Amino acid sequence: MIAFQKLVVATFLVSAALLSPPSAKAIELAGAWATSADQCNKVFTRKGREKKVGFTNFSGVYGGGFIAEGDRLRGKHEICKIRSKKESDKTINLVAACASSIMLSHVQFILNVIDENTLSREFPGMVDMKVEYHRCQI
Repeated sequence: MIAFQKLVVATFLVSAALLSPPSAKAIELAGAWATSADQCNKVFTRKGREKKVGFTNFSGVYGGGFIAEGDRLRGKHEICKIRSKKESDKTINLVAACASSIMLSHVQFILNVIDENTLSREFPGMVDMKVEYHRCQI
C-alpha cells in the first residue's frame, strides 16, 4: 500500500512538472545600449587594462546610451543603483537611485522589450515620449 502511495505521488509530481506552463525567461539587460545601433562605436569604447566598456568623449553627439552592469546603470555623467526591479511579460520596471556630480535622485525606468537586442524606454507622465535603445556588441 505504501509503495502504491509513493507511486501515485511520484506520478503526480512528474505530470505537474510536465504540464505546468514554462516559466518566463528573465530578460538579460546587461551590456551597452545606444540610441542608434549604427553609432555604437561612436558612443562606447573599451578603456584601460581591463578593457572596460566606457563612453567616448563625444558620445552625446551620437545619441548617447547607457551601460547595464549587475544592479547598476551607468550613463555618461551619472551612475544609478537599481533599488527595485519588476519584470512582467515584455516590460521591465526599475526604480533606481541615481547620482550625478551635482545631485541625487530616484528615477523610474519603464523598459519595453521589443526583442533581445532592442528596448524602448517610456517616461512616466509624458504621453507618447519614448526612446529606443539597441544592444551594442563592443
